[in-house]
This record gives sequence, C-alpha cells and structure tokens, in this order.
Amino acid sequence: MGSKNNPPRSRSSLSLILVVGLCCFFYLLGAWQKSGFGKGDSIAMEITKQAQCTDVVTDLDFKPHHNTVKIPERLADPKPVSFKPCDVKLKDYTPCQEQDRAMKFPRENMIYRERHCPPENEKLRCLVPAPKGYMTPFPWPKSRDYVHYANAPFKSLTVEKAGQNWVQFQGSVFKFPGGGTMFPQGADAYIDELASVIPIKDGSVRTALDTGCGVASWGAYMLKRNVLTMSFAPRDNHEAQVQFALERGVPAIIAVLGSILLPYPPRAFDMAQCSRCLIPWTANEGTYLMEVDRVLRPGGYWVLSGPPINWKTYYKTWNRTKADLKAEQKRIEDIAESLCWEKKYEKGDTAIFRKKINDRSCDRSTPVNTCKRKDTDDVWYKEIETCVTPFPKVSNEEEVAGGKLKKFPERLFAVPPSVSKGLVSGVDAETYQEDVKLWKKRVGRYKRINSLIGSTRYRNVMDMNAGLGGFAAALESPKSWVMNVVPTITKKTLSVVYERGLIGIYHDWCEGFSTYPRTYDFIHANGVFSMYQHSCKIEDILLEMDRILRPEGILIIRDEVDVLNDVRKIADGMRWDTKLMDHEDGPLVPEKILYAVKQYWVAGDDANNQSSSADSSEEE
Repeated sequence: MGSKNNPPRSRSSLSLILVVGLCCFFYLLGAWQKSGFGKGDSIAMEITKQAQCTDVVTDLDFKPHHNTVKIPERLADPKPVSFKPCDVKLKDYTPCQEQDRAMKFPRENMIYRERHCPPENEKLRCLVPAPKGYMTPFPWPKSRDYVHYANAPFKSLTVEKAGQNWVQFQGSVFKFPGGGTMFPQGADAYIDELASVIPIKDGSVRTALDTGCGVASWGAYMLKRNVLTMSFAPRDNHEAQVQFALERGVPAIIAVLGSILLPYPPRAFDMAQCSRCLIPWTANEGTYLMEVDRVLRPGGYWVLSGPPINWKTYYKTWNRTKADLKAEQKRIEDIAESLCWEKKYEKGDTAIFRKKINDRSCDRSTPVNTCKRKDTDDVWYKEIETCVTPFPKVSNEEEVAGGKLKKFPERLFAVPPSVSKGLVSGVDAETYQEDVKLWKKRVGRYKRINSLIGSTRYRNVMDMNAGLGGFAAALESPKSWVMNVVPTITKKTLSVVYERGLIGIYHDWCEGFSTYPRTYDFIHANGVFSMYQHSCKIEDILLEMDRILRPEGILIIRDEVDVLNDVRKIADGMRWDTKLMDHEDGPLVPEKILYAVKQYWVAGDDANNQSSSADSSEEE
C-alpha cells in the first residue's frame, strides 16, 4: 500500500519546489525594479516627469505648458451655463452690507451697519461688472499713494476731508498724501511718535488692528515697518473707505464694532489703535474696550488718538463741556485698569496703554465679570457680552499668558505656542513642520508655472481655506500680503495664523465676503468646494470669488478631480480661462489643480471682448 502512494508524493514535492522557486524569482525581480534599475520604475518615473512642469509662463494670458487632465464624466455633472453681467448699477455691490437692506435694521449699537446677507431667493446669479475705464491698479508701493479714479469714482472724501490730507483728486487719479484726522501732517511722523513708546521697529510688533480706519493710511505706512495691519470701517456715508484701502494694496474689510464679536480669535493682535474712530468706548459699560481687549495679545498696546484725549485744547471745537470730556477720559482709564491695562504715555492728542502680560501682575480695584465662553475661537455671529476675557493661566509673574512669541520674521516658521501647548486638535510640532515643508513645495511649484506670483502684479492675495497659514508663510514678501480665511465649518486654526505674524478672518463661504468687488488679485482655494459641497451651491461660491477678483486676476483651486470637474464646467461660463493640471506628485494622485485667469471686461463690453488696453501695471 505504501509503494502505491510514493509517486504522488514525489509529484507534490516537485510542485511545491516549483512554487517556492517562482515566488523567490518574482520577489527578487520586484526588489531589483524597486532599487531603481528595473524597467517598471523607469516607466513610473517617466509618467511623473511628464506631469512635472518646467516651463515658466510670463504672459498675462497665463497659458501653462501642461497637458489638460482627462476627467471621468459623471452622471451628476452640471450642465454648462453662461452667466450674464449684472446691471452696471451693481458694480460696487457688497451682498451683506447693502444700504437698502441695512436700513431695515435697528441703529442701536450699530446693528444696521453689521452683516445682513440676502436670503437664498435674493442672491445674485450674475457677474458683477467693472466700471468703464477700469485699470489694473498701480504696482506697490506706488499704489499706496495713487489710485485710478475710474476704479473707485467717489470724490466725496476729497471734499469732506480736504483739510486732513486723506485724499486729493488730481486729473485721472486720487492721491493719498498719508494724512489722517489726527495726523494731518502724515502717518510717518505719527508712527515715529508711537515708536518712541512701542517697540515697532524690532519685530516685537507684527500684527495690528485699526478700528475705524478711514482710507487706511496708518496701515499703509505701518507696512514700511514690516507690520501687517488689519483695518476695518463700515460701509457708511464715507463712501468707499475700505474700497480705497484695498485699491491702495492695504489689508482691510468692511466691519464695525457693534453687537457681535469681531471675526478674529483671542490674543490676535500685538497692538490696536483708534485714531478719532468715534467708537463710544464708555458705552454699554465698556463693552467695546472689552472686545478690543479680547483680541489684544498679553503685553500688547492700545493707542487712543482723538476725543477725549487733549480735551483741554479741543473742548470748544468738539462742542462739549470740560467736565463731560474729563469724566469720559476718567471712565476710559477706569475700564482700562479693570482690563489690566496700564497707561504708558499721554502727550498732545495721543495716549498709549499696555496690556499686562498676565493677570498675576493685575491690580484691579474692583472685581470684574469674567467671560464664560467654552470655545473662545467660536466668534462667528456671536453676540458681544459685557465681560472680560480671562488671561490664560501662568505659573509665574514673568510668564506671558498664552505663550511668548519670537520676534518677526523668526516667528513666521517657529512652532506657535498654541501648537506646542497642544491647543490645536490633531496638530503637534511634527505635523506643523510637515505643513511648512508641504506649502513651501507647493508655492514653489506655483511660481514655476506663473513667474509673476510673488511679484507686485498680485499684491492682494486671499487664501480661502488657510489652515495653519502655510500658503501665506511660503509666499511672505513685502511685495504682497495674504488674507488668511479660516472657514467657520472647519477646524479653528486662526490663532496659529496670527501667532505666525500673519493676518486673517473667520468666514462662512456660503455668504458674501466683507469686501467690495475687484479687491483681490489672486485667490487660492484648497479643498474649499469639497468642504462646502453639502452646505451651499458651487455656483454661489464661484460667483462670490468672481465678484471679489480683479479683471485679469488669477485663481488656483485644489480639490478632488470629480469636484473640479463640476467647478470647471461652471467657471467656463464666467469668462474665466481655465486649465486643469496634475498634482505636484504626479498624475496618479486624485487631487488636481485648476488654474484660472479672469478675463478683462467692463460694463457694456461685448462678451467676446477680452482685451486689456487699460492695463497700466508694472510687473516686478
């Protein structure tokens, strides 16, 4: 019986040896290919090389030397649609700050000047036109001093503020001499006075807030000191204040201190100022000063220039009694003391206060009502409360509450305190550094495709989903600035952005942004449409991007390929020129990049008119 079973066992042994031999052969073959000497790796490398772009695009048509990516069609793809221009009277349309809608709301606490967005059935589904004669803004720094009249044809401020050197009309341009209500001789001299008390020059102060900014001359001249200022003013009877600021290449938004929190995280700014901003600081038990305190960093400075400071000189001009003005200043100083601020300087029209670095050195004469908010970054449409934001805890009197920041520019890439302290979910020092490297790589690629990125051609830049601020940090240059937008539906990381010495805002992209049309040169959107695909319509976000983008401005949109397929079909009906390209890591990565240029056209143009004879820019 045993002899009959021997032959089958021999064949089984032979088969087993053969299988083992084949396995070893293919293992060695795979290892050889992976080592870089095999044909398989060469083919993969060749595919990747084909996806890499080495040519530089220099013309304004921005035609990258890339093959368009073939996209799989989907049953749910939107049908192509062509959007018509809006009526020319809407050329300065600001969806959430329109005057007609605003007047329906109470004037108490400036509620009517806050954001009031149109309901779904009232949203515009058309392209906001540029005015006839629109011209590309002057390059920075010339734009700081000159704006084309055709771009913002509003002369009222040249009359109302004629004696204060805000703005002058000269032929076809506005000239901005750099003056202000409290510094008619120029912002430079005023800033020099502040710098005698505040360490503006050494990098200690990097982010600033200008409340009630006018045409943002203070912010414009702070840029000479490498300080980024977030300026804001309402859309009111002072026509186009914020529009002028952005035409000049200075960061600004439409906003007001009213009944809701400012859209910034706590401890965002190194200093803040009010230069005759006319905010009633003592109203509502000091609520507005408490809101400035919320966004002011421990150790930061607050500057008050204007009423009631120097009331002995101006009480007749202000048409107020000495007793009234004296009491108002005393009340401001009492509120400042309750916030742990110390008055450091008062001379002429200006007073300077400094917020203490922690509450251990705070000597309050009376107890205060402390805010009880659980999520201090949750500020979108949240009501202002009459309460004092508590300092973060410290272990000794010398420790800076919330963490000490390095001086700029070192602070741009240093690990921010909120990351090192583990306050940002899912982000530690290692993932932060990886994010830094990732965005340096991506921005480097952008610049190879469009060599004008990083030049003054694209001065005003927006990142619609800023994350940790990596894109803005990699792009950082005196030639441009970035508005870092952190969507309200994602992780709240805006504190990290400010700790890096950058500026930004919380915003919901289902609504209009707080700015005028044609105020950004370059919009970057990373994953925005995937993020919002179940929240609002793609076309609404795209129409808002078109509204705030200047003619011949550029867009870079990163997202999954199927999402970009939908985006591109809509964008092609918006007078954009588009190209879809591979990810930096090659064609096998499902994320793609859509590059777009907004065509030049103005109100009354034929749809096919794409010329830009009005372009007066000087690229650097």
